[in-house]
Amino acid sequence: MTTHTIAQAQSDSGLLPIAFAALTGLFLVFAAGFSHASAMHDVAHDQRHAIAFPCH
Repeated sequence: MTTHTIAQAQSDSGLLPIAFAALTGLFLVFAAGFSHASAMHDVAHDQRHAIAFPCH
């Protein structure tokens, strides 16, 4: 009985990262889709500077 409970707990724990990744992906797609183009440009521009990637 203990083996069955451990196996069930391990199979359920794999769903949490998948659900989190799916929700994060949906958020990013909808955030990019409903935001203004200039706002997305500013975010991307600031990120490029944050990782020291030249853009000018």
